[in-house]
Amino acid sequence: MTDATPAPDQGRVAIIGIGCRLPGGASDHRSFWRNLLDGKDCITPTPADRYDIRTLASRDKEKRGRLTGGRGGYIDGFDEFDPAFFGISPREADHMDPQQRKLLEVAWEALEDGGQRPGELAGSDVAVFMGAFTLDYKILQFSDLSFDTLAAHTATGTMMTMVSNRISYCFDFRGPSLSLDTACSSSLVAVHLACQSLARGETSLALAGGALLHMAPQYTIAETKGGFLSPDGRSRTFDASANGYVRAEGVGVVALKRLEDAVRDGDPIHAVILGSGVNQDGRTNGITVPSADAQVALVERVCAEAGIVPGQLQYMEAHGTSTPLGDPIEAGALGRALAIGRDPGARCYVGSVKTNIGHTEAAAGIAGLIKTALCLEHRLIPPHINLERLNPAIDPAALPYEIPTRVTAWPGHRGPARAAVNSPASSRRMPSATSRSA
Repeated sequence: MTDATPAPDQGRVAIIGIGCRLPGGASDHRSFWRNLLDGKDCITPTPADRYDIRTLASRDKEKRGRLTGGRGGYIDGFDEFDPAFFGISPREADHMDPQQRKLLEVAWEALEDGGQRPGELAGSDVAVFMGAFTLDYKILQFSDLSFDTLAAHTATGTMMTMVSNRISYCFDFRGPSLSLDTACSSSLVAVHLACQSLARGETSLALAGGALLHMAPQYTIAETKGGFLSPDGRSRTFDASANGYVRAEGVGVVALKRLEDAVRDGDPIHAVILGSGVNQDGRTNGITVPSADAQVALVERVCAEAGIVPGQLQYMEAHGTSTPLGDPIEAGALGRALAIGRDPGARCYVGSVKTNIGHTEAAAGIAGLIKTALCLEHRLIPPHINLERLNPAIDPAALPYEIPTRVTAWPGHRGPARAAVNSPASSRRMPSATSRSA
């Protein structure tokens, strides 16, 4: 990724625009960056306008219909929307999943951030790739067995396909439009597919990202039963006291162009994507348990595509779910990968945005990608918070990287500054090798 203008290079993809809504009042990437530099913990008690934790919360996950923690990362104004701006009637908007509504807003803002005029793109081959996971608004509308909540716009308002297709329809974009669910890697797989679409010439401009909003307690209760969530609602990635992840809301979109086109058109460039990839864990000790070997293999493959070795990376944004099982597996895998081809004394850092905002699930990858692009753009690495004592299953002496607990200047390096994003999920992962001009 880069904020400077490197020489055009075929196959590279420029991030020209960023739009987001993230916990902690982050209504754009600038406020998000301020929160990161400040080391802000954006996890708060669950607001009453989501669901009533007074009747649902319990520290005993075995209790029927109960959830643990009662805390999460929440965005402001999750239900606010101006339908007329997008040519949508108020009646239709009432039945639209707020994830669709927020993606419309954030997609528009990503284009504006990239110096694009959405109205002038109407009828063109702009592509849209969006990741989603849970559909809480569908649960709310379909759980009413009197069927009074179902109306003419319920189907299109709640379908998974509409998280991408709604954007293409409202903006009159004619390129590929795909909605996808690969669990927690959904939004990064969306970026991967967008990069492929650009490389194949299917599109000249692509929007990619994902969304997750919490409006119903069912998934939180289900994840409580699975033992995934932190009972005290704290995100402590790599810490000895990490006891599960904290669910969070998030919406993020990046506007992407082929690098040579972005340079030709004089577009702003936040960062340049050098390579991306996807693979699968295969059989592990459980369907939610990641594979260290799969992570190492993919990091090597994506870096090879980018024309580098993993040892040339100066920063890795980890998935970092704050689980006692997953954290050591990922820490070890990244240790193995980042050691490959690393020169003696070449410093590297690893952090996770989940310590700040929690786990945004379908939007987790795009949140990490946006953070990494901003790190490269500003040449700073924000603090990895809530780390008091390293998980004893992680041996720091065996790792070729450090975990920064304060704002850290980008380490010295030869050539462009480079970073990557790792996004393991129950089924897939996609690290995105990135670069910035020195």
